[in-house]
Amino acid sequence: MAFKDMQGSKWHDQMPNRQNTFIFPQTEVVLIMRRSDSGAAERARRRERERAGWQLRSVREMEENKVGRPSRFGRVCVFCGSSPGKRNCYQDAAVELGKELVARKVGLVYGGGSVGLMGLVSEAVHQGGGHVIGIIPRTLMCKEITGETIGEVRPVASMHQRKAEMARYSDAFIALPGGYGTLEELLEVITWAQLGIHSKPVGLLNVDGYYDKLLAFIDKAVDDGFIQPIQRRLVVSASNAGDLVQKLELQEYEPVQDDVVARLRREMEQVALHPGNGLHEPCS
Repeated sequence: MAFKDMQGSKWHDQMPNRQNTFIFPQTEVVLIMRRSDSGAAERARRRERERAGWQLRSVREMEENKVGRPSRFGRVCVFCGSSPGKRNCYQDAAVELGKELVARKVGLVYGGGSVGLMGLVSEAVHQGGGHVIGIIPRTLMCKEITGETIGEVRPVASMHQRKAEMARYSDAFIALPGGYGTLEELLEVITWAQLGIHSKPVGLLNVDGYYDKLLAFIDKAVDDGFIQPIQRRLVVSASNAGDLVQKLELQEYEPVQDDVVARLRREMEQVALHPGNGLHEPCS
């Protein structure tokens, strides 16, 4: 699996005839801009510029995203809790993420509930004029939908169909804080990426360190040989919505190509996804 991962960089502009420093996440390239009559020094500068070329392109892309370049994502799937959590920072993060998607003109795919963090992120997107698709098993509708529904609600028959359809309609995945269900949904799409079933980026909105221990677990699994080092990069994280979506915009990787993966993809595509007409069917 070949990755092209372009992360954020910092460019410090200084006055002419002084030292300019380009600082990148894992390396520092120093370009000496002082005048010199030495041909060797000029050639060295040229080589450094060429070597830094892709980082500079990354800077430009990051800046373009900041000023509102159209997103490459049509819809982003958000996994999150049906509870609001005990701390306001989780609720604020859900609203912030919804507003970030609206600002980038990205639609929302989510679990269909109107309660907890699900309700907050979907309401933020809906109120901002964004498109919302909620996918929910019929058996959970009376539990997770209260009052009016938000956006387009598509009932399905099972949890498996819910996850398959959420993945099918989405171009990327983001996990807000949540519980067992959020974790299960998150790990499944990571596993699908590992197997090559999809090539969509996956991100953790690590609100106030909520996912620190999960990220530490992943790093431990890499260290102990249960996850390949290159697969560690299947997951990106950030502490705020703007930085996370920006990282996902720049994250690219090539899907695995082999017969087993092809069969797995066909199985996913053949899952019966018939939401039916039972939006207002009573819960059993």
